[in-house]
Amino acid sequence: MAISVQNLIKEKKFPFIFAFFVLLLCATSFLYTTDSRFPSFSLYDIQKQTNPSSFQLFSPPQIVTPPPVAAVSSPTTATTTADRNDVANGNENKSNEGNSVVVGGGGMEGIEKIQWALCKGTVAVDYIPCLDNFKAIKALHSRRHMEHRERHCPKPNPRCLPPLPKGYKVPLLWPKSRDMIWFDNVPHPKLVEYKKDQNWVRRDGDFLVFPGGGTQFKDGVTDYFNFIEKTLPIIQWGRRTRVVLDVGCGVASFGGYLLDKNVITMSFAPKDEHEAQIQFALERGIPATLSVIGTKKLPYPNNAFDLIHCARCRVHWDADGGKPLMELNRILRPGGFFIWSATPAYREDVRDRNYWKSMVALTKIMCWKDVAKTMVSPGVGLVIYRKPDTFSCYDDQKERDPPFCYHRGPQDIPWYEPLTRCLSKLPVDIGGNVLSWPSLWPYRLNDLPPVLSFDPDLRDMFYEDTKHWSVLVSDVYLNAAAVNWSSVRNIMDMNAGYGGFAAALVDLPFWVMNVVPFDAQNTLSVIFDRGLIGVYHDWCESFSTYPRTYDLLHSSFLFKNLTQRCDLIDVAVEMDRMVRPGGYVLVQDTMEMIHKLGSILGSLHWSTSLYEKQFLIAKKSFWRPS
Repeated sequence: MAISVQNLIKEKKFPFIFAFFVLLLCATSFLYTTDSRFPSFSLYDIQKQTNPSSFQLFSPPQIVTPPPVAAVSSPTTATTTADRNDVANGNENKSNEGNSVVVGGGGMEGIEKIQWALCKGTVAVDYIPCLDNFKAIKALHSRRHMEHRERHCPKPNPRCLPPLPKGYKVPLLWPKSRDMIWFDNVPHPKLVEYKKDQNWVRRDGDFLVFPGGGTQFKDGVTDYFNFIEKTLPIIQWGRRTRVVLDVGCGVASFGGYLLDKNVITMSFAPKDEHEAQIQFALERGIPATLSVIGTKKLPYPNNAFDLIHCARCRVHWDADGGKPLMELNRILRPGGFFIWSATPAYREDVRDRNYWKSMVALTKIMCWKDVAKTMVSPGVGLVIYRKPDTFSCYDDQKERDPPFCYHRGPQDIPWYEPLTRCLSKLPVDIGGNVLSWPSLWPYRLNDLPPVLSFDPDLRDMFYEDTKHWSVLVSDVYLNAAAVNWSSVRNIMDMNAGYGGFAAALVDLPFWVMNVVPFDAQNTLSVIFDRGLIGVYHDWCESFSTYPRTYDLLHSSFLFKNLTQRCDLIDVAVEMDRMVRPGGYVLVQDTMEMIHKLGSILGSLHWSTSLYEKQFLIAKKSFWRPS
C-alpha cells in the first residue's frame, strides 16, 4: 500500500522519514563511486595478471626479496625523521626543524606524522643521496678505481628535501634552453672559468650560454660530427646510428646537437670532475645521467648502443687487464663503432705512445677492427674502432684470452654487478645466426625488435602494447588539461616495459628516460632496439640525477610490488627531489595506491587531481619547509 509523505508527516513518523533519506543518500553515494573502485588497467598489467608466463620476455630472475620496510609509527619503535636527515647530512645528534604535516586518508592505514625538513650541509641544494653519502665514501679503502664516484646509498633512506637555489626560476623552454639557461638555477661558475678557453660555456649576465664547443670541438660540435660521418659514411647519423653513448660528456653539447640529426644520446659523466656538468646538461633539456666506469657494470643491457663516443674522457681503458674497455664491448651492438678522440690517437710523446701501444694490443685480442684514424683539425685527432658482427675473428684465435663471459641468460640484469675481464658473446637467434642490426630509423621504432623475432607470442604482445600506448597517449594523456605539455621537456617513465609510452611521444619535443626496475622483466634491450634510451634502477634507492632535473614522471602500475620491499613515502620523497617546481607526476595505478601516493604528495604541497577516475596527476609547487 502506498504511503504518502503528507500522511507520514501528519502521523509524526519522523524516524521513518530520516531513515529513508539516509538509505537514499547511501545508495546514491555507492552508485557514484562504483566506477572509481574498478579502474581500467593497462595491457601490460592485464597480461601479467591473466597469463603471467606469456608476458615473460625471458625466464624470470632469481631474486631474494628483503622484508618490507616498517612504517614510521612512533619514535620508540622506528627510525625518526630527524635520524634520516642526519644520515643525509653525514651528521649525528642534530635536530631538524620543519613543518609537521599529517599524511592519511584515502586508504592510508592509520595516521602518520612526518616532519618535513630541508637537507643541510654544503651540498644540500644539489643533494643526491646515493652519491653524496660522505660517511660511506670516507670509509672506502681506496679511490683508485673511482669507487668514491660510485653509488653508496644511505640506510635508511633520508627524507630531507633539497632547498631551492636562491633566485630559482622556471627553466627556459626547449629549444632555447639548449643554448642558454638561467645562471641562478645552476649557480656554478667554476666550470666557466676552468673551460673559458675551450668554448664549453660562458656567463652572460643572468644566463649561462653554451656555444657548442668543447675540448675536441675547436670548430664547433656540428663540424665535428659531420667530419666523423664524412670519414666513415656507413655511420649514417639518424638512420643507421640512432642510439649513442657519450662517455665523459662534459656539458653534453655533442649529444645536444646530434638531436638535430635524429640521434638520441645517453650522455654521462661522474659527479663531478668539472662541477655540475650533468646538471648543466639536464637543465638544458639534453638527456644525461650521472655514472662512472669504476668497479661496477654500467646499468645498460648487452648489445645496446649503436655507437659509443669518448672525447678526452680520461678513462684508462687498459686498466685491470682492459676491464673498462671490455665493459664498452658488452654494451656496444655487434657491428657498432667506438670513436676515441683522445691524445694517444695523435700525439707523439712517450706517455701517449705507450698508451696507444696498449690500446692496439687490447683491441686486437677483443677482435675490434681499427677502421679509421685521422686528424679532425690541427692538434685534434681520433680513431674509430668497429666491434665484429661475425664469429670469424674469435674462431681464428688459438687461445681464448680473455675468455667469453658466462651469462645466466638474457634475463641477467647488470645491477651492482662487478666488472669482469671477459668478452660478451654475440647475440644469436634460434638458428645460431648473429642477430641483425635493427631497421633504419625511424622504422625501427615500431618494427619488431630483433631480440623478439624468435617468439611469435612476444611478437603479438609487442604490437598490442605499441597500439595500446599510442591510443592512451594520444586520446587520454595529451588531452589532460591538468598538464601543461608545452612546459615539458625531460620525461622519465619509471616502469617502462617495452617503451611504448616513449614511442608514442617520439614526434613531440620531449625525450624520455625509460627506467626498467631491476626486479622486473628485462625489457630494456627491446627499448634500445627500438631506438630509445633507458637504464636499470631500484626504486627503493635514489636515482643518479641532480634535484630538479625532470619535468614529468610517469608510472604505470609500479607501486604495488614496490611497496612490498620499501616504503612508499621514501619513493615519493625521491620523486619530489627529481621533479622541477611546476613539474608533474602522472600515475596509472590501483585506486588504493593512487590515494596513498596522492596523500603523501599533498603533504608535500603538491596539487593533486584524479583524471578519468583512474589517473593521478600531481603538480609540484615551489614550497619548501621553513
